[in-house]
Parts: sequence; structure tokens; C-alpha cells
Amino acid sequence: MSAGALEGIRILDLSRLLPGGFCSLLLADLGADVLKVEDTGAGDYVRWATPGYEGVPDSAKSALFLALNRNKRSIRIDLKRPEGRDVLLRLASEHDVLLESFRPGVLDRLGVGYRRLREENPALVYCAITGYGQAGPFRDRSGHDLNYLGLIGLLALSGDADGPPVQSSGQIADLGGGALMAAVGILAALRERERSGEGQLVDISMADGALSWLALVAARSFAGGAAPRRGEYELGGSLICYRPYRCADGWVTLGALEPKFWQAFCRGVEREELTERQFEGPGSEAHREVEAIFAGRTRAAWQAFASAHDCCLEPVLDLDEALASELVREREMVVEFEQPGARDPVRGLGVPIKLSRTPGSVRAPAPVLGEHTDDVLASAGYSSEEIEALKGGGAVAGPAEQPLGSFLT
Repeated sequence: MSAGALEGIRILDLSRLLPGGFCSLLLADLGADVLKVEDTGAGDYVRWATPGYEGVPDSAKSALFLALNRNKRSIRIDLKRPEGRDVLLRLASEHDVLLESFRPGVLDRLGVGYRRLREENPALVYCAITGYGQAGPFRDRSGHDLNYLGLIGLLALSGDADGPPVQSSGQIADLGGGALMAAVGILAALRERERSGEGQLVDISMADGALSWLALVAARSFAGGAAPRRGEYELGGSLICYRPYRCADGWVTLGALEPKFWQAFCRGVEREELTERQFEGPGSEAHREVEAIFAGRTRAAWQAFASAHDCCLEPVLDLDEALASELVREREMVVEFEQPGARDPVRGLGVPIKLSRTPGSVRAPAPVLGEHTDDVLASAGYSSEEIEALKGGGAVAGPAEQPLGSFLT
């Protein structure tokens, strides 16, 4: 197996839950050495329980952790103890990146914020993922994906004009606004460091990142046009040529935005008189006619139709159907790997970034909480006696033998 594109990049990941975990997952899959820095209690919250997993085996409860933490190592440090903070400072002096997702100021109050870490390692790239950024009126507010989408105008645009805002099942702000922006910011700062030799602070606001997804919509407002409301935006459901439709046994999507695709659809269903009505809206007579056309065939029939007529028409698959689909299989977007303690191989999503010479890969399973504490400390220069003293004093901890809690309780 070829070396990953990010081999040699060392990352300390102090984040928990989804945005930071997904960011470091992307970097780890591409070859970076990611060390999870977890506390001496329960560690990353997603280890022990996640919403929707109540009443199922412990192995299923940790499914989210396994999905986000392959290719990573784990050390347990108590940053509330001076000796624990000293361990983090020593590790930061040897790493390229530190990633965290605490509220602004938390690590500063502990004495291991960006300025202090920079004293130990001026080349350190320090990335902080927060809801609203390191400065601004919402700096200290709590929030989740839904809150960010509501505040930046994206949620208000989702859904039909006469209906409520539609909540996305994918975490747009957490992943698109937070994790992906953080990964790009980290890589940009590392690239700049090659010229200057210095690190810098990467300030990622999930609200900022999600707002950037509205570039096309905002451009219209900046140019003097009226900002669209729910149901009025062309790519948000206001055109009959670009909408989901109910068919005889499910749903399909029609994305015939360009005239050539709409014309191909109309010719295929032998309704060429609809060609000139492409840009009418929901509730129109043309919309009712198109609804009736789709209702007359099954989803499989529409799939066959799409193969014969190039018109951007595809089925709406349930998740289990999507995971078993030829597209996902051929693109290697479901992978299996061995997880210690698991009876069968663990299945997870594959690496979405495809590199031809140095592809990403699954090299190691998700770590046990504190699994690598001793090894990491020894590599950092601590003697066996010093490691045992740190453990005895509670500054660090080794592998946990059993689950220690749940963020749901």
C-alpha cells in the first residue's frame, strides 16, 4: 500500500462529537497521524451512547465512534491538572496541528490556549471549530447544526412555500460548514507554513461555513435582486423541471434544469407540448400534469426511462438501498475493516477523496479509550517511572476497561 498523501503530518485532535471528528477522519484516511486527546473520564461522548441506539447492544451504541475514528490513536489526559497540561504542551511541541472544538476561551482558561501553545511550537497550526467563531456577538452561545442553519438563512429556504422549513438529515453546518472548512483551512495553513516556517490560528465558524453554501442565492441579493423566500428559489423547488416527484411506488428526482434535459424528458414521455412550460412553478396546471405523468410509472420503470433518455432523472433511494447500490459499491464507498472485540468485520463509509497515486485507506481500527497512552508518552521522552507517576497522580490514564458514561444522562 502506498504512503498516504498526508504521511508525516502529526495532528492532536482534542475535539469531540461530529465536526472535529469528521475533519480529522478525512485527514487520517489520507495518511495523517491523528492522536485523539481524550479526558481521563468518559472520553469522546460518542464512545458510549448516541441518540437512537437505546436498547441495542453496546457494539451498536459505539457505531458512531467507530465511523469517525478509524486510523486514529487515543491518549487520556486530564487538562485540569498541571501535570496533564505539561503533557499536552510537550506533545504540541512535536506536532504540526492541534484541532479543538471547545467554546472560545476554554483552553485559554486552562492555560493551554493558542498563545501558550505557540510559545512551545511557533510552527503549530491551531484550528478551532466553533458555532459562531472566536469573535462576534454570538461567540459564547451554545448551538447545534439546526440553530446555525436557521440563523444564516438556509433553513428558511428549505421546503415548499406553503409548508414549514424542512430539516436536513445530513448535518450541513456541522460537516459542510465546520469539518470540511476546517480541513481546507488546516491544509492551507500547512502549505503557507512551508514558506514562512510559522503556524497560525485557523478560526472556523460553522455558521460562517454554512452561510458560504448560499453563495449563489446571496449573489442575487448583492446584485440588487429580491432575496427569495421558501419555495421561490429555483434550485429549492420553485420550478417543475427541478423537483422530486411521487411515482407509483416511491419517489424520483427530476433535475432537468437545462432546456436540453427538459426537452429530452418531454420527448420521452411523448408530451412535447410541455416543452415551453419548463419554468412554471408548483401548483400550476403544468405541474399537475407532470405529477400525473410520474404517478403512472414505478420507480424501476423511471430508472429504465432515465437510461434511455438523458434527462437527469434518478430514484430517491432509502439509505439501505443506497448503501447496497452499484454506484456506492463501484466507487468503494462502503468498506470493511477488522475491529478488535467485534465478532464480524465492521462496515463503514469509504474515503470520498480519490487520489490516483496516494489513495486514502483504512489502516487501523478505531482506538480503545486511552489505548496508546503509554506508547505516546514513551515516544515523547517520558521514562517508565515518569509515566507511572503521571498515571498515579491522575494526570493521564491508560486504557479504559469498560464504558464510563453517556452524554445522554
